[in-house]
Amino acid sequence: MLHKKFNRMIWIRCAFLLPALTALGWGFAHREDISARPPPATAAAEEEPEVVYFSRPQEFDGGYAGGPDEALAQAVDRAAVSVDIAVYDFDLLSVARALLRAVGRGVAVRIVVDSDNWHTEALDLLRGQGVPIAGDIRQGLMHDKFVVIDRREVWAGSMNLTVNDAYRNDNNLLRIRSEALARLFTAEFEEMVLAKKFGPASPAGGSAGSVETDVGAVEALFAPDCGVAGRVVQMIRDARLSIHFLAFSFTSAEIAGGMLERRSAGVAVLGVFESSQARSNIGTQFESLRGGGAEVLLDANPRNMHHKVILLDGEIVITGSYNFTNSAESRNDEDLLILWNPELAAAFEREFRRIFNLAAGAAPAQAVEIPREKRSAGFCPCLAVWGKDREI
Repeated sequence: MLHKKFNRMIWIRCAFLLPALTALGWGFAHREDISARPPPATAAAEEEPEVVYFSRPQEFDGGYAGGPDEALAQAVDRAAVSVDIAVYDFDLLSVARALLRAVGRGVAVRIVVDSDNWHTEALDLLRGQGVPIAGDIRQGLMHDKFVVIDRREVWAGSMNLTVNDAYRNDNNLLRIRSEALARLFTAEFEEMVLAKKFGPASPAGGSAGSVETDVGAVEALFAPDCGVAGRVVQMIRDARLSIHFLAFSFTSAEIAGGMLERRSAGVAVLGVFESSQARSNIGTQFESLRGGGAEVLLDANPRNMHHKVILLDGEIVITGSYNFTNSAESRNDEDLLILWNPELAAAFEREFRRIFNLAAGAAPAQAVEIPREKRSAGFCPCLAVWGKDREI
């Protein structure tokens, strides 16, 4: 009798455990399917890559395929010597596995992330295979978003190496080939990784410079050591026809003031703000720009409109990790590119119109109610806007 009772208890426990184990197994299999899929065979890896990639959150169907991460993973699969990555957050297994394949070929891989995002499955996987990963360990953010491959190819833009940024948030990722530009980004990378200098500890002037690349003239700036806001305002003041922008976070009165100066001179100023940030940022410039005659809207993406883009006269693109905030200017590690390329600007203009039209269709009349205690100029604190996508 005791033996039968014991057997019955085992069967009951198995009956409860089996569904749980099945679900767990499905979860691991599903995770592998959506984020660790190996790249196509060599033919796809050898194709000439595009210059700019945009995420498409409105077209996202849950398949986790076709995002900018696939192009970056293919570029890593072409690496022969080195891959250096500076990124605020990293959880894309598609890129992590490409990096592991690179390590297997003898490619030197180095990574720096913000310490708040020190442990993710992707980073732990790389760390477990001996890939060196550094963190900033400070109050400000290591907010850069760039990859340097073989010291001759730079990938940069607004996109963190995360599933959210590649598939759910609006983002851009540029691929630029230039040894001169790669040297600037490598110097910035090694300032953090080797010299351990982050944020305000960075030497004045930094690695800024203008170089020729495969997409024309490009200027690279790094905050907080390069006076980025002043340079952006200088560019804005030269605009003759139009200023279009997409802003995840926008609290800089200096940059907004430059836009309003040109607006008063007859230049068209149109922009889209990430709605959650516009409603919560201290010193948001949404109402000041709208009050000054700029046509500004709140975005329609239920996740994040994560771009940091300014387009001038349909010819010049300004983009990077740099939000238009005082914290980006003075506390964080940031990168910014200025590109003189009408064809590239046209691609960004199409992205701008797509997001602007979605915002216009979602809410014709938009207002931002700012709590009284937040009506102060300037500082924008760290904010948790969606899961781990906390940025300023």
